[in-house]
Amino acid sequence: MICKHCCVTSRDAASGRTFASAVSAVLDHLEPGDVLTYGEVAEEAGYPGGARAVGQFLKRNTGFPWWRIVNSRGRLAPGNEAAQRQLLESEGVIIKDGHVVSMR
Repeated sequence: MICKHCCVTSRDAASGRTFASAVSAVLDHLEPGDVLTYGEVAEEAGYPGGARAVGQFLKRNTGFPWWRIVNSRGRLAPGNEAAQRQLLESEGVIIKDGHVVSMR
């Protein structure tokens, strides 16, 4: 885990909260310098194993801080690496060889 950040519980998913609303809640609580993996977002939203669905959610929905989400190895998003690097570095996140190294 690159950043500990818990705002949604598995009880939210069990209570009928939709995937989209649960993922939105996790993403809305991220602050500058926070970095999570797709899997961590899914788990915090109450949908463990939903990493790919988080990626699809971010692809279809604008307005969320997509640059703060990386793959399980900390790698930046292929095709958007330059923009993601610039945004993360502006928030104090250290990037080396296309991977998140540490937080500020």
